[in-house]
Amino acid sequence: MLACSCDMGEFPDQSEKNVNPKFRVSIASTIVVCLGHVTWADDFQDLKSQNWHQWRGPNASGVSSTADPPVTWSESRNILWKVAVDGLGNSTPVIWGDRVFLLTAIDTGRVDPNRTPPDRQPDRPFGIKYPNTFHQYVVLCLDRNSGTALWRRVATEAVPQEGHHSDNSFASASPTTDGQRLYACFGSAGLYCYNLDGNLIWDRKLGSVQTRLSFGEGSSPVVHEDRVILVRDHDEQSYLMVLDARTGETVWQADRDEPSDWATPLVIEYAGDIQVITNGKNRVRSYRLRNGSLVWECGGQASNVTPSPVATAEMVFCMSGYRGSALYALPVNATGDLTGSTKIRWNRSRGTPYVPSPLLYGGLLYFNQSNDAIMTCLEAETGDTVIDRTRLPGIRRIYASPVGAADRVYFAGRDGTTLVLEHAREFRILATNQLDEGVDASPALIGNQLFLRGKSHLYCIATGR
Repeated sequence: MLACSCDMGEFPDQSEKNVNPKFRVSIASTIVVCLGHVTWADDFQDLKSQNWHQWRGPNASGVSSTADPPVTWSESRNILWKVAVDGLGNSTPVIWGDRVFLLTAIDTGRVDPNRTPPDRQPDRPFGIKYPNTFHQYVVLCLDRNSGTALWRRVATEAVPQEGHHSDNSFASASPTTDGQRLYACFGSAGLYCYNLDGNLIWDRKLGSVQTRLSFGEGSSPVVHEDRVILVRDHDEQSYLMVLDARTGETVWQADRDEPSDWATPLVIEYAGDIQVITNGKNRVRSYRLRNGSLVWECGGQASNVTPSPVATAEMVFCMSGYRGSALYALPVNATGDLTGSTKIRWNRSRGTPYVPSPLLYGGLLYFNQSNDAIMTCLEAETGDTVIDRTRLPGIRRIYASPVGAADRVYFAGRDGTTLVLEHAREFRILATNQLDEGVDASPALIGNQLFLRGKSHLYCIATGR
């Protein structure tokens, strides 16, 4: 396994005049990465199952095959540590080895005199106002076993270019790591790449977007080998962009005919080709990672598409649940337009989620209805119903996506209640657990630990504490 310990600071001042202002990169880090790329790519595949390196876990399905987290906990039981997190963020923590990474946005209160104060702004739906104060966009690294802060970086300080829904934040995209570099995306506030010791390797300004009703941004970056993938769907020109993970330079960019969507893309491999699957209101699309060409597409999703796709070796499952309900099982070996064709393996038009993403665990698809605590479980292969729209007692509303490990399924509610179910073909509750603060961020699992990000604290839950 390649160890990268060189200084990854910025270029000295005398050299920056020759550098593209959209990104900065350390020459030393690029050389090290290039020399060890092949070896590290192989090691990464072996290591990712033992970590939680991205949104939705090792295989982007919500499952850890190696974790065995607690079944029961409370504020006074099985809490290894609880750490206050300043600011506001709904992103999931990611974990690599003994390091936990998470993002937050902190309102400094320092006013930009060139921005209109909120009380002088026109009324907008949902009471959304555009801030006129500078925010710090912060990347945190904590010790996994103690919660001690190892480093803290202010990626940038800026006035947000638009507001966000009261349930959203300016740090809703989860970071991701390839075990060498950490990629932290704050949307219109930029994408930042650090080594795992917190040294900046490069940064990239992405430009502003205009989300529907100023709901804010949320799609997370995905890293695959030496590529970083971002979907930027909004109410102007949407696009999918792929960057060089070592430098931040654009490899290719494809315009998309999509309104505002918030789904994180899924990367899959089929027959030696790497596909990037994007969920969207107008179309589900598959792009070739190598050049951005379209492999296949399918229409039929609902509005405000937020759930991320999940996939088996043969099928990808895309769903949405705002002002409609749609779930399509699509073949990954397809080409062309699948809309309305017999190539669609199966579909469903009820009970699908609005904000949470589904859980794909051992051939079963778990998901909730809209943002309500009503769960459905289907056979992924056939779409047959296993558990039909069953209420999750003790939970009212859900934004966090379910996760699974050790033959258990975890649903975390907005009020701090987490229901633990048996991963089985019958509905069986193993435990109901309550914390003092609400949870909107999705859980993360590693080893014997479960991480829950509340409104103001990050919890590390472990058996026997």
